[in-house]
Amino acid sequence: MDGLFIRSIEENIPLEMIYLAENQEITQRRLIIKEVTDEYILAYCLLRKQIRTFKRDNILSIMPDQHHKSRYLH
Repeated sequence: MDGLFIRSIEENIPLEMIYLAENQEITQRRLIIKEVTDEYILAYCLLRKQIRTFKRDNILSIMPDQHHKSRYLH
């Protein structure tokens, strides 16, 4: 997971996240990570269009954004 965070920070690449909110609601977000700590991530949320803080323990899934065009050919 940390590798994805670092890549998002360094290359400004969006990630897709499934997240369990404090009210137990599961949400899907598209983010660009700005900062990472042991407990939290600070990210620009493309849904809310603002910087948000997310608890790392509440991240259910995270992966590269499937809608983002990859710069790399495989």
